[in-house]
Amino acid sequence: MVSIYEYLSANAYPGRGVAIGKTADGSKAVILYFIMGRSVNSRNRVFETTEDGIRTRAFDPSKLSDPSLIIYAPVRKVGNDTVVTNGDQTDTVRDALQAGKTFADALRTREFEPDAPNFTPRISGILHTEGGEMSYKLSILKKSPYCDGCDRMFYEYATPANGVGHIIHTYMGDGNPIPSFCGEPVAFGVGSDLKAIADGVWNALNAENKVSLFAQSISLESGEAETLIYNKNQ
Repeated sequence: MVSIYEYLSANAYPGRGVAIGKTADGSKAVILYFIMGRSVNSRNRVFETTEDGIRTRAFDPSKLSDPSLIIYAPVRKVGNDTVVTNGDQTDTVRDALQAGKTFADALRTREFEPDAPNFTPRISGILHTEGGEMSYKLSILKKSPYCDGCDRMFYEYATPANGVGHIIHTYMGDGNPIPSFCGEPVAFGVGSDLKAIADGVWNALNAENKVSLFAQSISLESGEAETLIYNKNQ
């Protein structure tokens, strides 16, 4: 298990990241989602809340050159499930769940982003809370290093341990093209105070490249949620 703060501070450009875990006291689930950017278009964003989660919005509409791949709803609540992704596959998963299908069913219809030469992976997570218990799944859809096909990886955490979470992110670091994330989701320690966790992650992200952070805890007993949003542009 790593310190998520040390892990992120050692990487100038992890890109977009999804993290889910369980607090050290075992009482809450925690979800984190952050975005970073190198271009004016990518950096010109903020998170704002919606009825069922959050969405990205252009901070300065006059600077928005291409909304594809950067304007979407990263987080949506669907019953006892919370879906978090780095693109419009959030809606794909939401629609599948509402139709009685699964997280994996939805993502098998999608692939990596069409942003050659980077071919940014699509990363996704789903948290399920019910009856005082929680489970979560993570997925990454990435271009095969050997052909033009899509490799789809799924990871399931049916009985999360107290104080443990897992993070996946789009890039291993900066570069041209940017190297995609490789390996399994990284296990990290989770505290019990959401603001301390969120402050630590926000401060660990590279100051030049970070854009926004969403952090949420959900009480496993009551279902009550606490949400924090950090926007560099506000």
